[in-house]
Amino acid sequence: MARWPRWIVVAGAATGLALVGAVVASNFIGGEKKIQRHITRLYTLDDPRFMDELGVLLGPPFLAGTRVQALLNGEQIFPPMLAAIQAAERSITFETYIYWSGDIGRQFAEALAERARQGVKVHVLLDWVGSVKMDDSLVATMAQAGVQVQRFHPPHWSHLGRMNNRTHRKLLIVDGRVGFTGGVGVAPQWTGRAQDPEHWRDTHFAVEGPVVAQMQSVFIDNWIKVTGDVLHGPDYFPALAPAGPGRAQMFSSSPSGGSESMQLMYLLSVTAASRSIDLSASYFVPDALTLQALVAAMQRGVRLRIIVPGQHIDSETVRKASRATWGPLLAAGAVIAEYTPTMYHCKVMIVDGMLVSVGSTNFDNRSFRLNDEATLNVVDKAFAGAQTATFEDDLAKSHRVTHAAWLARPMRERLGETLASLLGTQL
Repeated sequence: MARWPRWIVVAGAATGLALVGAVVASNFIGGEKKIQRHITRLYTLDDPRFMDELGVLLGPPFLAGTRVQALLNGEQIFPPMLAAIQAAERSITFETYIYWSGDIGRQFAEALAERARQGVKVHVLLDWVGSVKMDDSLVATMAQAGVQVQRFHPPHWSHLGRMNNRTHRKLLIVDGRVGFTGGVGVAPQWTGRAQDPEHWRDTHFAVEGPVVAQMQSVFIDNWIKVTGDVLHGPDYFPALAPAGPGRAQMFSSSPSGGSESMQLMYLLSVTAASRSIDLSASYFVPDALTLQALVAAMQRGVRLRIIVPGQHIDSETVRKASRATWGPLLAAGAVIAEYTPTMYHCKVMIVDGMLVSVGSTNFDNRSFRLNDEATLNVVDKAFAGAQTATFEDDLAKSHRVTHAAWLARPMRERLGETLASLLGTQL
């Protein structure tokens, strides 16, 4: 058998590797244009046009009759979620990024399996990357009981880079009537009451009213992407009566369509702010355009306060990249404080004591452009007041970083932050 010359073999191997690299790289680069210019301030938050345009630009309209209950930390979050599952009569749809092994993961798997055995339609969508620490026995427990379990973007040779598009959404909808969303994942770190570094600080939200149908549609959007099946009918979309005084909108973003929606929502809200912006951000790595909008808000008299994780954080790279961006904000008068007791995983923005945005979205490029995200916007002064009180409690447990202290940080820290910033588009 004839042998190929060595140079042909080497050239062929190099070409093959280059092609593989090109395929992977192409999957990491989005094809949509980014928002590139500052958004002009045309109205304030209390102008009815704000909600109208947010609905038109982002998709779903604001719906009246919303009731939202805040659930702080695992001891308040998980019992209502499990109770809702156990009371399900017709359907359960559950999408999450993190699902790991442990007691809480077993409790969810057993509760979902029990309902499936009783004839409830149960659909579970897990991100492939976020569920790699999940024991196969938990999936088997659900699947054997009749739960439909799917993974979002498992690896395949033809689109390896697609793993970089993850579903970061956290959605649980029961009987189409009650929904849960926020920052929590299913893992031991979210149990307890944030009493030590092994138990994280987070907030989740229980939702009732017509907006739950929008939450359901967000889940079904990704369910269709993965399975091709359309879930519809009264089991998933029952008639919903008003449940509370708030107006709310649930919208989603994805690189496969409307990847700029999430950043657009933040930019519009910041631009419309007149008095205050309080931001709880587990991952805060703003780009230049977002920094410009925040600084402009402070220049017209808006108070900006931001709480971020401190030394207890699951990604030191993110913390360094975040700190690299603080200079213009601190110089303009922003309060930036690092939460000290444990990992701070909250994702809440409160604007002018009126608008509260909650959900899965982090304040970074990954949430703005790479992940599939879902955010609930609520306009309700009483609810906003309660969230401000929670923000104040968290702020009291945080260490404020002054501009002088930021400027005086050691050269070693500055170098580490500069290097981390090079990964900003992937954080």
